[in-house]
Amino acid sequence: MEMGLNYKRKLEKNWLVIYVRPRWEKKVDRLLQEQGVETFCPLRTTENQWADRKKKVSVPLFTGYVFVKIDDRDLTKVRYTLGVINYIYFMGKPAVIRESEIEQLKELVKTYNNLEIINLNDLSPGDRVRIRSGLFYNHEGKIIKVQGKTVLMSLDHIECALVTCIEINHLVKASPLNTALCTR
Repeated sequence: MEMGLNYKRKLEKNWLVIYVRPRWEKKVDRLLQEQGVETFCPLRTTENQWADRKKKVSVPLFTGYVFVKIDDRDLTKVRYTLGVINYIYFMGKPAVIRESEIEQLKELVKTYNNLEIINLNDLSPGDRVRIRSGLFYNHEGKIIKVQGKTVLMSLDHIECALVTCIEINHLVKASPLNTALCTR
């Protein structure tokens, strides 16, 4: 009888997180759904700017991750799906996400289309960054101060510094300035 209860417990479906190949979140989501696996790949809408046009596209909220609701029987099937790298582990076992957290996340995505994940720990004063969109696209500078979702930074320009506030989501870390090239 005890063995039967343990078997039933293992067949309970839980939300797990899988790590996928870069830019494969939507493909993996589709492939798993085609296999009958319940998945959740939260998307947000963003506007991409090209030289000749603008286009709204859906991009994953969590880059590199997809949520799956499976029991122990489906662990291998999911793991060997094209594009899946592995599960996210916690204490030696696939990390389980509570149903209530997934439901809250679904509600947030449905209610707020402009959600974005910003890791504030990645940027700090003194870091060199490159602007990835807008008027100063591809210009580099140094962070002076992080203020919530904006950054006060000095931009490197023709022999002077221009100080401005830029939204964090418009920045990417740049390689350190090579001082050997600057000496004359």
